[in-house]
Order: sequence, then C-alpha cells, then structure tokens
Amino acid sequence: MDSKQPRRYWLTGAGNGIGASLAEALLETGAHLAVSSGSVQSNEALSLRYPGQVLTLPGNLTDSQTVRELGERIARDWGSLDTLIINAGTAEYIGGQTTDHTFIEHLLRSNLLVASYCIEVAEPLLRSGTAPHLVGIASPATYLPPTATETNGGGMRYLFEKARADLAIQGIDVTMVHPGYDKPPAGHEDCFSAPVRWTPDEAARHILEHLLERPHELALPVMSMTALWPLSSSVEHLPADTNACQTKNDDPIKGRR
Repeated sequence: MDSKQPRRYWLTGAGNGIGASLAEALLETGAHLAVSSGSVQSNEALSLRYPGQVLTLPGNLTDSQTVRELGERIARDWGSLDTLIINAGTAEYIGGQTTDHTFIEHLLRSNLLVASYCIEVAEPLLRSGTAPHLVGIASPATYLPPTATETNGGGMRYLFEKARADLAIQGIDVTMVHPGYDKPPAGHEDCFSAPVRWTPDEAARHILEHLLERPHELALPVMSMTALWPLSSSVEHLPADTNACQTKNDDPIKGRR
C-alpha cells in the first residue's frame, strides 16, 4: 500500500452507536472517509472536525438509484475505494412476539437490500482500490434469531458468503462482523467465552484492530447490544452476573421498542 495515499473508506450507518465510533476511529488514523447516515448534523460535524478527510454522502440507501448516485460521487471525487464498511440498517429487538409481514419487509429492505445495493455499487470502485476489503456489520436484527429456540438468522451471512465467493477472484477480501459467539474451543466443556460490556468506542477499536487480519468472520460477544445498535428506547435483559455458559441458551439481548 502506498503510504502517501490515505486509505479511502465508505462507511454506512455512521450516525450513532458503533457506526459513529468507527467513523471517529478511522478519521483519527488520517484515513479519508465517505460517510452515509440518517443524520445530516453528524456528517457535517465530522466534516468540520476533520477538514479535507470527509466526503458526506447523504441519501436514502433503501433506494437503489440513490445508492448508484452515491457511488458515482465517490468515483468522481476519489476514483476508487479501498474499504466498504456496511453498517446501515435497523436493529429491532422483538422479544419473541409474533410479527407480521410489514415488519419483515421493513427489516429486509433496511438491512439486506441496503447491503446488496451498496455491494453492487462499490464493487467496481473496490476493484480499482488498494488491498480492497468489503466489511459487513450485521445487527442483531439480521444475524441473531428472534427467539432462543429458532436457528440463527442467516440473511447477512448468506449475502456475505456469496459476496466472498464472487469477489475472491478479483482480490477483494470479505469480512462479516456479527453479534454473538464463535464456536467454543474444544475441550472447554462446550462453554463460550464470557460476554463483555463494551462501549461503542471499545467495540470499534476491537473491530478495526482485527480487520487488519482480514478474517472471514469476527464475533462480538457483548452484553449490551443496544449500546452498539441503539434504539429510541430499549430494555436490557442480561443480569450482570449471568453465567457465560447460560448465555448461549438464554438470549441476553432482547429488548422492546
């Protein structure tokens, strides 16, 4: 990588929670950052605090034409892209109650379709970038199950595994960051590591540190999901003294909106 050229990132969902912390951490390294979020004020604040480093890309990411126009803006201003971090979407904590088709449609459009649009638009920009990297951050809404008895949600996993297969020949690495746990190490009585209580800033630093290794997956076994994917109001259900083995069966991150 040319040390004279700052690395160029496009980060979606940069308005709050873990997305806002990732934006700050990346800009502090001297990187150039294209930011997409629902908060115009937060985008403008970043531009003022990091002059010359921020490219603001406001717009509705659930609209495919808007996403294409944002990609065209990156192409005009930068010519290429080194890393795309998809964090846009919504986190809904439904607590196991029955949901109707409008809720499912909302989740699909605001999470999976947004990710799909961004990947399609960014692909040619990444091909022209340096050591290109596609990163998806799955919220609890698109990765974890709606109840403890159902199988793990696979929407984002499928999308990024397909992207990994499609983009490997082009030299584009793909990483999916997700809440929850990796498989427990052998010989440890099938027990997962204890969840941690990270702030968004701490989680962002953890992610960026491990992204240097370009893993296929990176798990975030955190206690408080609503700190990373905030809602207007939520209720945490994990007592501070919850046993690490117990958490794999009793989902700790359900809340209500």
